Amino acid sequence: MLATVGLVAVGMAATIWWGPMLEGQGAWTLPHDLWGAMAAASRLLHLNLAGLYTEPTRLVTFPGGVVILVPVVAVIEAAGLSLQVPGTQLPQPGAWLLAGPYEIVISAVALFAADAIAERMGVTRPRRALLAAASAVALWSVSVRWGHPEDAVAVGLLLYGILALSDSRAGRSAWLVGAAVAVQPLVLLALPIVLVVIEPRRLAGYLARAAAPGAVLLGAAALANWQATFDAVTSQPNYPTVNHPTAWTSLVPHLGDGTVAAGPARVVAILAACGCALVVSRRWRQARHPARWSPETLGGVLWWVAVALALRSVFEPVMTAYYLWPVLAVALITASRSWPHLVATSLAAAALTGVSQIPWQSPWTWWAPMIAGLALTLFLARVPAPGAATSVGGAEAAPSQGGRGARFTG
Repeated sequence: MLATVGLVAVGMAATIWWGPMLEGQGAWTLPHDLWGAMAAASRLLHLNLAGLYTEPTRLVTFPGGVVILVPVVAVIEAAGLSLQVPGTQLPQPGAWLLAGPYEIVISAVALFAADAIAERMGVTRPRRALLAAASAVALWSVSVRWGHPEDAVAVGLLLYGILALSDSRAGRSAWLVGAAVAVQPLVLLALPIVLVVIEPRRLAGYLARAAAPGAVLLGAAALANWQATFDAVTSQPNYPTVNHPTAWTSLVPHLGDGTVAAGPARVVAILAACGCALVVSRRWRQARHPARWSPETLGGVLWWVAVALALRSVFEPVMTAYYLWPVLAVALITASRSWPHLVATSLAAAALTGVSQIPWQSPWTWWAPMIAGLALTLFLARVPAPGAATSVGGAEAAPSQGGRGARFTG
């Protein structure tokens, strides 16, 4: 809660006072991406489903990312404030005074989920305090800087889903993961890792529940406007001249108007995540037992989830700084079991969050260093199990104390 309050205070001060002072201008320094999502939320509020994926929303994710903004948009419209995109004609939009705190607070679900998992793993209160502070610093990029609360909400729901699964609550886990996918499908990268620790007889029911929220929301939008929904969700256009091109930019379809299709490359990342799941599936057979996971099992699953989430950045044709955040958020949790790992990972995450805001566009001066930074962060976050023997892959399976399930390191 302290980290959330601090992030709201610093975020609002930075956008309203500090940013304009540093840039020497009167306009507030706001996350412009948020306004397109709020335009879509306004259309949803007025039941205009056909307009969700048409200009000026620029929506490419599932409709759940819009649903989470409907409450604040309803308040903004009731207050008579404008949802016009900030610019020369509207340099200080009053809507931000409501939308800013709201989107930062809902983004903080990721902070609460991280703390809940750390508490479940037996992390001490001082280390949880550092985890909250470091996580808030990293969350600044996705919430305050870029205005994409859907990424944070989705990762937070995913983390709560993994926490529920660790307590043998597969049904609750499936609904939470399904809600996460409906908000932002980037969490699909983590799904193969989650599935390998579920008993085979429960897989069909788990997948059905996890698919339901996203299918309902996307189906409703598709029925209202099939062509716009299909084009946006499958192609997922991005802008290499505005954001950061990567080594794969020239290999993906170009859509015109300076955009490329990011959707096909994201399928490659999902396939690579399935490969990661196959690599570790045999190690995790004991975790499928309906007992409560040990802290080592939970930490190992989370570390591989972070690896899977990192695959998005590895194969993405066009990058934006906040794409790095999900990996940092999960890696910090896995590192929290050890002071040295947590301190080192916190420093790496803070440095990567800051450096990623540099506007360089060459793949070899921006994208390649970012991938190297993610690899370093994952290396620092990997905490071996106490007493585990050093071996290839660093894994050792052993029965845990007190009948609490399998103990291992990822």
